[in-house]
Amino acid sequence: MIEMLHVRMRRMVNRVLTKPRIDLPLAVGLLLLALAGLGTLYSAADGSFSLVGGQAVRFALGFGLLLLISRIPPSALRNWTPWLYAGSTFLLVVVAVLGEGRGADRWLNLGVMRFQPSELLKLTMPMMVAWYLHPRQLPPGWKDIAMVGLLIVIPAGLIAKQPDLGTALLVAAAGAFALFLSGMAWWRIGLLLGSAAAMVPVIWHLPVIHQYQRDRVLTLLNPESDPLGNGWHIIQSQIAVGSGGAFGKGWMHSSQSRLDFLPEHTTDFIFAVFSEEFGLVGVCLMMALYAFIIGRCLWIAMEARDTYSRLLAGAIGMSLFVYVFVNGGMVSGMLPVVGVPMPMVSYGGTSAVTLLTGFGMLMSIHAHRKRHD
Repeated sequence: MIEMLHVRMRRMVNRVLTKPRIDLPLAVGLLLLALAGLGTLYSAADGSFSLVGGQAVRFALGFGLLLLISRIPPSALRNWTPWLYAGSTFLLVVVAVLGEGRGADRWLNLGVMRFQPSELLKLTMPMMVAWYLHPRQLPPGWKDIAMVGLLIVIPAGLIAKQPDLGTALLVAAAGAFALFLSGMAWWRIGLLLGSAAAMVPVIWHLPVIHQYQRDRVLTLLNPESDPLGNGWHIIQSQIAVGSGGAFGKGWMHSSQSRLDFLPEHTTDFIFAVFSEEFGLVGVCLMMALYAFIIGRCLWIAMEARDTYSRLLAGAIGMSLFVYVFVNGGMVSGMLPVVGVPMPMVSYGGTSAVTLLTGFGMLMSIHAHRKRHD
C-alpha cells in the first residue's frame, strides 16, 4: 500500500514538473506589457531605481508563479478551488480585524511585506463560480443563479466594508462574467441588470456607500465645482492626457508628474503619465496590446475542453478588459475615481503577482486543452 502511494505521488509530481506548453503569443504579449510598465514607472518615479527594481522583482515572482501554475492540470485547480475560495474569504475576515492601510483596512502586515487579500478574490471568485457550475446543467436556472449570487455577495460585501468599493465591484464582475459565459438567456441577463440598476438609488443612500464615494461620483459630473479638492485628480489627469497630443512629449518628459501636479502618478494615474509622454499614438498601441491579450484569453477559453476551464479562462480575460476600461475611463474623466490600477503598468506588488498567477491558469488550460479533465 505504501509503495503504491509512493508511485502515485511520484507520477503526480512528474506530471506537474513536466515541461509546460506555454502559449507563446500570450507570453510575448505579457512580457511586452511588463516592459512597457517598467519603462513608464521609471519615468513616473523620476528615475527611481528602487521603485522599478521592486516592481521588477514582483514581475519575476509573478512570471515564476505563471510557469509553475501552468504545469498544474485544470482538474487539480478545480479540486482545490473550494479551499482556495474559503481561504481567501477567511483572510478578508482577518483583514477586518487586523488590517491596516491609509484610511482603509485593506492590508495584512506579514513583517517582510504587506499583502492585500482582496486581490486573491479576483482569481478565486471566478474559479469558485466555474467550479459550482461545472457539474450542473447549463444554462443555469434561477436556483443556481441565486447560489452564484450568494457566492459573489459574501466576499464582495466584505471587501466593500474595508472600504474598497472599486475592488469589490471588480471581484463581483469577475464572478458575474463566469455566470454570463455559462450561457444564460438574454432575458435573464436583462432582468438581472435592470434589477441592479433599479437598486442603485436605494444603495446610494445606504451606509455601505461612504460620503467620499458619493463625492467622487458627483465630482465626475462637474469637477470644476471643487478644482482644488475633489476635482483635482480628474482635472490634472485630463490636462496630462490632453497635453500629450498625437505623439506625446517624449519619454521622461511628463511635466504633470514631474511638477507634482498629478497625484498618485505611479499607481492609479500612471496611465495619464504614459498618455502625456507617448500621446494618442502610444495610447492606441498600448490598447492594441491589451486587446490582443484579452482576445488571446478568449481564444483559449473557446479551445478549452471542459466547462470549468472555459468559464475560468473567459472570466479572467473579460476581467482584464474591465480593469483596463475602468482605469482608462477614470484617467480620462469618463468614470469616477475608484482606485483601480492599470494592469501591469501601475506600481503594485499584490496586483501584478495576482494577475500573472491568473495568466498561469490560462497557460495551464491552454497546455491541457487536448485532454478532457
